[in-house]
Amino acid sequence: MKLGIMQPYLFPYIGYFQLINAVDKFVIYDDVQWIKGGWINRNRYLVADRPTYFTLPTQRGMFPSNINQRVFVPGIEYHKQRMLRQLRHSYVNAPHFEAVFLLVAKCFSCTDNNVSVFVTNALRECCAFLKISTPILISSEIDICDEYEAQDRVLAINRLLNSQQFINPIGGVSLYDKAQFAAGGVHLRFMRTREFSYRQFNRVFSGSLSIIDVMMFNNEMETTNLLSEFDLE
Repeated sequence: MKLGIMQPYLFPYIGYFQLINAVDKFVIYDDVQWIKGGWINRNRYLVADRPTYFTLPTQRGMFPSNINQRVFVPGIEYHKQRMLRQLRHSYVNAPHFEAVFLLVAKCFSCTDNNVSVFVTNALRECCAFLKISTPILISSEIDICDEYEAQDRVLAINRLLNSQQFINPIGGVSLYDKAQFAAGGVHLRFMRTREFSYRQFNRVFSGSLSIIDVMMFNNEMETTNLLSEFDLE
């Protein structure tokens, strides 16, 4: 059984969905410390032809706090509507605007103020849209001893779920020790997303954007093909 584990990211880049699609089970890692300036509540898409950050702001919490303990600011609906207006203005002429805009609006209809719950729901909606059927589990709902930390905790989740292979994005290669995973009966591999491009309003391509951008410009078959554009190392 192949397993992937990642923090919940808001409309992440396609590599996140490549990982979900490549494994047999995927764990949303929501009971670990919040990372300020990370991808949990923000990402990038095109605004006036330039990669631009969009953010759903969160309340300042007591530190350290876990992802599943964070909530959005009061009045978050204003920020959702502002993002939808920006999305419409930027992508209204994209070939798949209507379907993708409705998807984002559906994700934003979730009224739960908890960041982890909201983002996890958005990830599940995107997976359904992309025809990704991988079961998604939540780490805070998995009975793991609190004494485990960092690599030991990830390995413990792998063992509990009977994983024989753990796949992680290539950016985490320095976080994990292959020998230690092997000793625990788990084969550690790393996923590297291949370079690719697609047409964005006939302009110079900007990569590493939110999955929103990918879906705006690619039909179902094209997006499915992009989900396979990776190598395992």
